[in-house]
Amino acid sequence: MTERKIQTVCGYSCSGCEHFGAECPGCAKTSGKPFWTAYVDADTCPVYDCCVNDRNLPHCGKCPELVCGRFTRFKDPGMSEEEAARCLAAMEKELRARK
Repeated sequence: MTERKIQTVCGYSCSGCEHFGAECPGCAKTSGKPFWTAYVDADTCPVYDCCVNDRNLPHCGKCPELVCGRFTRFKDPGMSEEEAARCLAAMEKELRARK
C-alpha cells in the first residue's frame, strides 16, 4: 500500500516526517504551530502565518513571491546544505505543480 501524501502550505509532505503522528499532527491540524516552532523561538510557522493568516492563500504555490526568505529560512539541522537544497527544490516543485 502507498503511503498517503499529506500536503502542507509549504510543499513539504508531513507523511515523510519522523515526527508526524504522536509528536506532531501536522501544520493543518495545529493551525501552523507544529512542534518545531518551540525550537526556533516562534509562536507560529512563519511560512504558514504569511500564507494562510496574512495572505489567505491555500498554499505557497499561489503566492507571486515564491520562493521568498520565509520559505528558505529554516532547515532541518540534521541535513547537510545539499540535502536542504534538494528538499527545498522538491517543495518548490510540489507547490508549482499545485498552482
